[in-house]
Amino acid sequence: MPFNHEKKLANFYWATPDVLQKAINVSQVARGSWEATPLNERIKLFLKAADLVSTKYRMQLNAATMLGQAKVVVQAEIDSAAELADFFRFNAFYAKELHKNQPISDNPKDVINKLRHRGLEGFIAAVSPFNFTAIGGNLASAPALLGNVILWKPSDTAILSSYLVFKVMQEAGFPSGVINFVPADGPVFGNVIVRSPNLAGINFTGSVPTFRHLWQQVGQNLSLYHNFPRLVGECGGKNFHFVHPSADVDTTVNATILAAFEYSGQKCSACSRVYVPESLWMKVKEGLVETQKQLKIGSPLEFDSFSSAVIDAKAFARITGYVNHAAKSSDLNIIAGGSYDDKIGYFIEPTIVQTKNPNDKIMREEIFEIGRASCRERV
Repeated sequence: MPFNHEKKLANFYWATPDVLQKAINVSQVARGSWEATPLNERIKLFLKAADLVSTKYRMQLNAATMLGQAKVVVQAEIDSAAELADFFRFNAFYAKELHKNQPISDNPKDVINKLRHRGLEGFIAAVSPFNFTAIGGNLASAPALLGNVILWKPSDTAILSSYLVFKVMQEAGFPSGVINFVPADGPVFGNVIVRSPNLAGINFTGSVPTFRHLWQQVGQNLSLYHNFPRLVGECGGKNFHFVHPSADVDTTVNATILAAFEYSGQKCSACSRVYVPESLWMKVKEGLVETQKQLKIGSPLEFDSFSSAVIDAKAFARITGYVNHAAKSSDLNIIAGGSYDDKIGYFIEPTIVQTKNPNDKIMREEIFEIGRASCRERV
């Protein structure tokens, strides 16, 4: 567990290349009958899955997300219970709406124009991240709604919650072979799928380098495929708040703290930079520093914790490298936080850094963690 790395939550095995190939073969056997299943029947499965998430599996999903991904209770609830159920229900609703639209037939007695939504010929590889249980369920299931079959590679650091989502879909009645749960080493999974002639698409959320690598591999293998694979990727970013001189200081401070430090900043939507006019800077700075002192970083099992540990040792090492850079750089000044400790869990104090160099790497590189940079601008 990230907040207590001596305790192991689950055991799992990586799929070998042979197992991955078997999953591809099984998916292709299931594809024909699944695509032929009427949309209304598929929608029933999604709605049943949403009900299971909202009721029978709600506490299990929340608990697995809290323990395995170190989310505090409110972050777990809005993710693994609320958002996952919303994904299932909203996707079903919009799929039904999509199928209502048909082309205009000017003379239907002679010619009828008709649009049919078909599943892709082959399989879709879903690669999901650790930071949202709901995203894993959505990446693996949304293509299935329109008749596709899936190989789902969950994140190694979100295995238990992802497996529970898979169990939900099994219990809801998804046929065997439609969604195939295959934990695997990243490069092994990538090498197998991009060399399969049946690759029809990749549904991805994760880092820019990983998605870029997959895209390059697909491009190098275009002559192998039965179709042109569709690639959908949501990658990271470097989000910012650009504060206007007329902004309310309390709103600016509270919005920035929440955007930056909820779930230890491990969200692609997290605020990573703040540009503040010099006319407001002293008040904003004071508010940020004072509010940061009130944030409790502890176990997610303690319900007064604002946030908890970062996901694993690799993330801890990368993040503390930026903290150390800030401590040593003459262009940077740590105005709040800066401490860290991995004796029990991978804990890093919410850190706010003021810079006079807008081109420093801390202002340009995605950190995906609980350190934020502020730049004072003359306005």
